[in-house]
Amino acid sequence: MGTALFYHLTRRPMEETLAMLLGKATGAGMRVVVRGTDLGRMGWLDEKLWLGADDGFLPHGLAGGDHDALQPVLLTTTSEAPNAATCLMTVDGAAVSAEDVAAMDRVCVLFDGNDTQALDGARAQWKALKDAGAKAQYWSEETGRWEKMAET
Repeated sequence: MGTALFYHLTRRPMEETLAMLLGKATGAGMRVVVRGTDLGRMGWLDEKLWLGADDGFLPHGLAGGDHDALQPVLLTTTSEAPNAATCLMTVDGAAVSAEDVAAMDRVCVLFDGNDTQALDGARAQWKALKDAGAKAQYWSEETGRWEKMAET
């Protein structure tokens, strides 16, 4: 069973934090699926990741292509992981279940702490996972660096 890590974003944009986390995950040998809620938004994120930092290359693809199974990072709006991912990252309030946490080594939930609706959604996900017995950690960047603030 994996752990859900909740990332409360207050200083950096989601796409910057996501790129950093994806780099760490792929650097550790994980295959990742990034789950969002809107296909257009995932296309925007796909472009942002391709135009990322000059000092790094993050191979990834948008789900629906011929080579989804080969992608180290796959962006999608579904619950499927055709790339045999061991890490799930969610953005924009995409759903996460206790089954997702159990199936993955790691689940990262990124949410905008400056958006009341996103904050409420993350709190509801935290409670649902906690009530289901899933392991979870809460990380905040409020001080300027990532710090673990809570753990179930």
